[in-house]
Amino acid sequence: MMNRTLCNKAHHEDSTQKPKQEASGSLFRVPGYKPTDWDKKILLWTGRFKKVEDIPETMSFETIDAARNKMRVKISYGMIALTILGCVIMVISGKQAVKRHESLTSQNLEKKARWREEAAQSASAKP
Repeated sequence: MMNRTLCNKAHHEDSTQKPKQEASGSLFRVPGYKPTDWDKKILLWTGRFKKVEDIPETMSFETIDAARNKMRVKISYGMIALTILGCVIMVISGKQAVKRHESLTSQNLEKKARWREEAAQSASAKP
C-alpha cells in the first residue's frame, strides 16, 4: 500500500506568474473604489454626503459598504412599520365588516346559492 500526502510535489514558480513587487508600500495600499450612480444616491440618502459634488471619484469600499448597510437597516425598519400598519388596517376593516354582518361564510353561501339558481335556470332552459 502506498502512503500518499495531500501534496508531494515541489512548488516551482511558473514563468507565467507576475514577478513579486518591491516592498515600496504599494502592496498595502487599499484600492480605490469608484462609486456608481446608485452608490452615490445611497451615500446621499444615508447622510454621508450633502451633495453629489461632495462625493470623491474614488473611496474605500468600506465607506460604501457601511452606507449600503445603513440603507438596508432603514429599509427593513420601513418594512416593519408598513407590516404593522397593514395589520392595524386589516383589524379595523375586519371590525367594520362584523358591524355590517359580513363574513366569509355568508358570502360563500350567497355565491353558492347564485350558482344553484344559474344551474337550475340553465337546466330548465334546455328542452
